[in-house]
Amino acid sequence: MRRLLCALLAALTLISLTACSAPAAGDPPEEADPPQDAAPEEADPPQDAAPEEEIPPEPEPYAILDPTVMPEGGVRDGVTYAAYDGIVEHLFFHPVVAYPELAFDGDAQANGIDDYMVTADEYRKILQSVYDRGFVLVDIADVWSEVTGEDGQPHMVRNTLYLPEGKKPLILSFDDTNYYEYMLANGFAWKLIIGEDGKIASYGKDPQGQEVISRDEDAIPILDKFVEEHPDFSPFGAKGCLSLTGYEGILGYRTQTDTRSWTDAQEAERQKEIEAVKPIIAELKRTGWTFGSHTWGHIRLGTKSLESIQADTQRWLDEVGSLVGPTAILFYPHGERPDGNDWQNTGPVFRYLQSQGFRVFCSVGINSFSYIKNDICAVICDRLHPDGTTLRGSEKVLGWYSQFYDAREIIDLTVRPQREVRWMT
Repeated sequence: MRRLLCALLAALTLISLTACSAPAAGDPPEEADPPQDAAPEEADPPQDAAPEEEIPPEPEPYAILDPTVMPEGGVRDGVTYAAYDGIVEHLFFHPVVAYPELAFDGDAQANGIDDYMVTADEYRKILQSVYDRGFVLVDIADVWSEVTGEDGQPHMVRNTLYLPEGKKPLILSFDDTNYYEYMLANGFAWKLIIGEDGKIASYGKDPQGQEVISRDEDAIPILDKFVEEHPDFSPFGAKGCLSLTGYEGILGYRTQTDTRSWTDAQEAERQKEIEAVKPIIAELKRTGWTFGSHTWGHIRLGTKSLESIQADTQRWLDEVGSLVGPTAILFYPHGERPDGNDWQNTGPVFRYLQSQGFRVFCSVGINSFSYIKNDICAVICDRLHPDGTTLRGSEKVLGWYSQFYDAREIIDLTVRPQREVRWMT
């Protein structure tokens, strides 16, 4: 089914050339100034936490497509596969903090990073916890499929997943895997590279200014290593979906343009960055990673005009989609839903985005909610966000995440700023 979906998306790409709600608390980190023609307010860093009281709509029953690309039921290689039709959980992260002493140094970015990020050590503990609790990774592209109904109209269906008996499916996604300029001096990896062993690693500088190439300082190689050590965590080869903007390039490579002022020398440098990132993209794809759009300028889809959204989408397709390939996944920046309410309304913005090949639209909420729309071929869904806001949250917030981990065992208060921890009050 994944091959069928890819073929469909490729066709849509030829025709057209072709996440996240308001923060719960705290100030976001400040990013470097965007290119002059980026929408200024959209260049803000991720603000993807969900309000505590957000209640998702009641889902309607979904159609089941059987079977998927996953094995059907039965025993193979000593493993029993059973049909799973329950909730597919979805967690998402922002880039992880490699050096807390740089991230939480008391500057203007410290509290925002504390709100929206986890440290590399906290991230490793979360991975271990979800693994210990019986979750296995699945590709978001395997969960829903587009089919043609008896009426000749396309619609989305929820696939039956055949999982190792007793296991539960988990989607992971990673917003803003662009390695923005503001991150470089604030304790994050600088970019992805291919190490001497041929595997994806991160490049950056430690607090002493020394260059570091590592597989232990960034979310992507950390997950790669975890799956190497626990291959049953990814029985179908899935890793996660990387949610990319474009205004400061992708994956740490400055592949963006500034169309108001752009010289031949700048274009030559950009082309070098494009060539440098291509093998990174290829290796990520080969090892189970996929890509989704987070819009080019991290724009607010709930408030921007249709014309500006069209221009931003085309720019994403030109500068990012041309490198990573077609995708059916769109992650809402700031969690702002198009047309005011995307599960009750299907307005001009949503229809335009769907016409560009997007089929799965991801926001942020208090549970892994999903809803197949009846009036257009699309799925909307919510994700949960392990980060400082939820690790520090109330007992109620801790309860939302209790199936994945105990936040009190995950958060490292020895390295984070001395701020309120609500489950302690």
